[in-house]
Amino acid sequence: MGPLRYFRYLRYLALTRRHPSAILLLVQLAGLLLYPLFESSRSAPLALGAFGIVVLIFTTRMVRSTPGLTWLSATIALPAVVLLLLQGVWGMPWLLPWSAALEALFYFYAAGSLIAYMMSDWHATTDELFAAGATFTLLAWAFAYVFVVVQALYPGSFSAAVNPQDPRTWTELVFLSFALLSSTGIGDVIPVKPLARAVTTIEMFVGVMYVAVVVSRLIGLTLLQHETRKELD
Repeated sequence: MGPLRYFRYLRYLALTRRHPSAILLLVQLAGLLLYPLFESSRSAPLALGAFGIVVLIFTTRMVRSTPGLTWLSATIALPAVVLLLLQGVWGMPWLLPWSAALEALFYFYAAGSLIAYMMSDWHATTDELFAAGATFTLLAWAFAYVFVVVQALYPGSFSAAVNPQDPRTWTELVFLSFALLSSTGIGDVIPVKPLARAVTTIEMFVGVMYVAVVVSRLIGLTLLQHETRKELD
């Protein structure tokens, strides 16, 4: 490794340590673009499972930077990784509800840890601003996995204008999750059974409270720090 490449590696390493939330956010957003590309292909289970493992690894690293317990996050993540591998390599689709439930639990725990990280002091750092976005994506993915579990337990829980009787794909469910969490609407995927409607109602409530409590607090702290710097100057 040449001196220039080594220097770039050190800069990248320092960046990931200073802003781990930014890396996590980029990985999550990349997943939103990659999933539709692989979802309909023959290798979709393996590809989606592999990417899920990568996201879990990044999220575990993120939890280490928060007040969350690393051993607890690893305890939840490892069985989920094993189930993803079993589905992707050996073709065991009946494990989907179990792996989805574990992933939902893991993402909820990681999101809670990030919220505790953002609420732990009275300073809004750059990484905490990235953490606000990363937490939003973690919550959206967590609820999307809850939708997967609900759909597996109660087929036909979600309907759509196109092929209304078919099970909704992951892309459709994550789109519904983002739409509900951001309170921008519901899109063309509609919860039609009682449990599905109850879960989607809870997600709308969580989205409103997240913006009202966490995001507004970070914005207020950022403005306060900006005004303080102006007064000092």
